[in-house]
Amino acid sequence: MKLIKAIIKPERLDAVKKALEDAGYFGMTITEVQGRGEQKGISLQYRGGTIEVDLIPKIEMEILVSADKVDHVIETIKKGAYTGKIGDGRIFVIPVDASIKIRTGEVITE
Repeated sequence: MKLIKAIIKPERLDAVKKALEDAGYFGMTITEVQGRGEQKGISLQYRGGTIEVDLIPKIEMEILVSADKVDHVIETIKKGAYTGKIGDGRIFVIPVDASIKIRTGEVITE
């Protein structure tokens, strides 16, 4: 099993979520996070002055899938999140040894 973590723009959440659902992936965890990448924040114009925003709001998605579905999920996220502009996001793939259902105690391993 693999845990796919994707950091995306908040305005792309609905598109990515719909693309994943259309592809048959329904289980996900969504978290509002803040961060910055290579751009080191952004400058905004506010009331005639410039404000430097160091941490930018992002969405973190976590999706647990079997190893054979990783490439398909990554491609689906990339298509839904893509804008072509800086800050589109990043995807991480993390190995998972086991998943345990709390209610039943069922242990799932690959």
